Amino acid sequence: MTMKSCSAAAPCSTANLGPGYDVFGLALDAFEDKVKVSRASSDGEGRISIKNSDQAIPSTPESNSAGLVAKKMMQDFGISDNIEIEVTKGVPSGYGVGSSAASAAAAAMAFNTLYDLKIDKNRLVEYAAEGEVASAGTKHYDNVSASLLGSFVVCRIASDRLQFTRLEPPKDLVLVIAVPWLEVPKKKTEVARSVLPKVVPLKDVVHNISGAATIVAGFALKDVETITKGIDDAIIEPARKHLIPGYDSVKQNAISAGALAVTISGAGPSMIAFLKTSKNAKTVAAAMVKGFKETGIESRTFVCGASKGARLLA
Repeated sequence: MTMKSCSAAAPCSTANLGPGYDVFGLALDAFEDKVKVSRASSDGEGRISIKNSDQAIPSTPESNSAGLVAKKMMQDFGISDNIEIEVTKGVPSGYGVGSSAASAAAAAMAFNTLYDLKIDKNRLVEYAAEGEVASAGTKHYDNVSASLLGSFVVCRIASDRLQFTRLEPPKDLVLVIAVPWLEVPKKKTEVARSVLPKVVPLKDVVHNISGAATIVAGFALKDVETITKGIDDAIIEPARKHLIPGYDSVKQNAISAGALAVTISGAGPSMIAFLKTSKNAKTVAAAMVKGFKETGIESRTFVCGASKGARLLA
């Protein structure tokens, strides 16, 4: 029996984790997006109509992360049906927690299942990355790989071929996300990328390689303290922190309250703190709120853990 529709959900995520720019992604169980893909009519003209729960999200396929994914998959597999995509946003858009990636990952999974394309997970991540063009202006894989595959993911491009290493996080890893209510620009990720340096000192590269290696070792060893020793970015974060009012206060407050490490979540402006247990989580959350408030910015915090990734919905 031919399916008429299929729905999937995909979680939010944090990328970079300090020194792992465009390489590290970690799926989070704080929020998720849901995407329903339906056949509106068979043998149509390949039209895509989009309905968003968030009116601020573009509804044209070329500007919508879920729409871009579906468009590419339809082109590659010669699908001419008219389809409808319904996006129910749960991930705050434009705040550095993988909003576009969650929609893209859920769309890729739902479309793959609806048309029984049997695409392997590596290639499915490539399709999901098409959706990042809507917010970042270019494809990148850290958030979408984490959102789709779950857990901690290391992305590698070798000879134009994507490779992913997925590691289960330690069970005692606790994260606190502080989301400031700032007005963020359209294509915020693209803006955040525009401030990055083109040339960096070799010592900073070495520093970041050392930190990134330590983070991977920490996940492999299931050791939160080792992970957090590597979360110290000498290249990207210094270039972006001026975009986040209260950055220094939020970071210092969280560390003083018991966080083992604090960094910008993805392209920001959200900040994320890493803890070994939930014991100090509320204290750290309150300290981060206070840090933003010192510069007149209201914020919300969420305590979460790692997510298992995207899933189909009944």
